[in-house]
Amino acid sequence: MQFQDRSIIITGAGKGIGHATALTMAERGAHVVAISRTQADLDSLCALTGGQGIAADLSDPKAARAAMTQAGSCDYLVNCAGTNVLESLLQMSDAGYDTVMDINLRSALICAQEFARRRVAEGKGGAIVNVTSIAGHRGFDEHLCYAASKAGLEGATRVMARELGPHGIRVTALAPTVTMTELAAAAWSDPGKSGPMMARHPAGRFAQAEDVARAITLLLSDDAAMITGAMLPVDGGFLAV
Repeated sequence: MQFQDRSIIITGAGKGIGHATALTMAERGAHVVAISRTQADLDSLCALTGGQGIAADLSDPKAARAAMTQAGSCDYLVNCAGTNVLESLLQMSDAGYDTVMDINLRSALICAQEFARRRVAEGKGGAIVNVTSIAGHRGFDEHLCYAASKAGLEGATRVMARELGPHGIRVTALAPTVTMTELAAAAWSDPGKSGPMMARHPAGRFAQAEDVARAITLLLSDDAAMITGAMLPVDGGFLAV
């Protein structure tokens, strides 16, 4: 029970990596506060974790702040909410840009801000993990806004680590490779596209959501007490070769 008597806010907890992280943290003793847009996803998750669910559309700044207020003071925050709109530079639309940036970047900054404000006011430390992507490090077709949002979040992670370190709050980023979630399936379902990509992984496979969830728990744990401002690839060696 590594996280006994600890509490965690997880955005995007209804599906994919966020869902796996909620289950993993609950198994390790944490009280989970799950934020998701879909109430049905929250109901099924909370039945498994015994935690709290908050339904919110994080693309709306007011809704994001209200959700964080409802979540209250917790020891950890995982910014896992994410989306993608597959558009190239020549195809990029205003609506696609706003959809991706509002969720992937702005909502993460707002949630981190609200988390940090409360912890600093209470004189308590904590840890934030921002889930980014290898797309912020390599160029993939039709991932223009997605790559920009994830690279931007990594840059913001370094600023957060610098500003919040004196208050005892660590901030790290975690960059998964293709992780077999519903969102990834839309982008990588074509074998002609996924095959060459998988071949570039020394591990010989894409990630599962549970692989990423376990890495997140590592960054949140006391064993990572001297890790802040860093980016951890969970990519089967993709960025290394």
